[in-house]
Amino acid sequence: MTPALALVPAAAALACTSAILLLLRRGDRLPLDHPNERSLHERPVPRVGGVGIVAGVLLAFALVRAEPVIAVLAAALGVLSYLDDRTHLPIVLRFGAHAAAAVVFVLATAPELHPAWQAILALATMWVTNLYNFMDGSDGLAGGMALFGFGAYALAAWLAGDLVFVVVAASIAAAAAAFLLFNFPPARVFMGDVGSIPLGFLAAALGILGWHAGDWPLWFPVLVFSPFIVDASLTLARRLLRGERVWRAHRSHYYQRLVQLGWGHRNTALAEYALMAGCGGLALWALGQRSAVQWVAIGAAVVAYLVLAALVDLAWRRHALSGNAGAN
Repeated sequence: MTPALALVPAAAALACTSAILLLLRRGDRLPLDHPNERSLHERPVPRVGGVGIVAGVLLAFALVRAEPVIAVLAAALGVLSYLDDRTHLPIVLRFGAHAAAAVVFVLATAPELHPAWQAILALATMWVTNLYNFMDGSDGLAGGMALFGFGAYALAAWLAGDLVFVVVAASIAAAAAAFLLFNFPPARVFMGDVGSIPLGFLAAALGILGWHAGDWPLWFPVLVFSPFIVDASLTLARRLLRGERVWRAHRSHYYQRLVQLGWGHRNTALAEYALMAGCGGLALWALGQRSAVQWVAIGAAVVAYLVLAALVDLAWRRHALSGNAGAN
């Protein structure tokens, strides 16, 4: 595949996503995301924009005939999630499907690994699949993570000389860029579960696949998608320690608190984009360094996240205290 032809699938994903989103915006009777205890928006917004993303991505996969197992699993998750967006499927069915997709993916792509490793990778895939959905709660956030995250995958694959992987990752980033034209604050359409669930699965699956192919070490996809992984994981841990029902809707993610602290959707998205770009850039830079330097970079990222989390927690406590004082 020549470099010029490599651009075709990405351009096709961009065009396909844009066309479908335009059609969706002009259609009637779309499922709407109504404001609730988890959401941060104030008016109903169509929530099936992910249909365009998935269609664009699958078109790119088909054009390069890449990773049929991953493509089929992502498509299946997309169909199931679309039904969930429209009818609210039972949680047992949804999580069961996520777990099945994760297990099938690991067994199909890494059958030679020890069962313990396979179990760890399957659990990680299921977690990333779901946390991506948890983090899709503010305008432009999930689409931005896809743009920066899969863009970093594409650059790393290019450095590794894996052109097919470059095309696949770049196509997902292109589809996300098209979606952001409609989702950047103020959002005119949300991606819904039909977009966030397949994107989360692809983030985990392609990250593991790149590691398995020798394109990058296992820490690389974790650092690239750490803006989502850290926020969702810390929030879950905090809620578990407080004895909260973690399956209940809430607005206690760090990004949600930034919006409620007065940053708004646009400033929160821009701040998160800076974090995403920084993590992706750090990960790409560290790939070319010796092992000791890589671990120093990872340690620096951990410290930075702890500081950022502490700053947001401090601002939130002050916000809560000022609210109580005002009420009194």
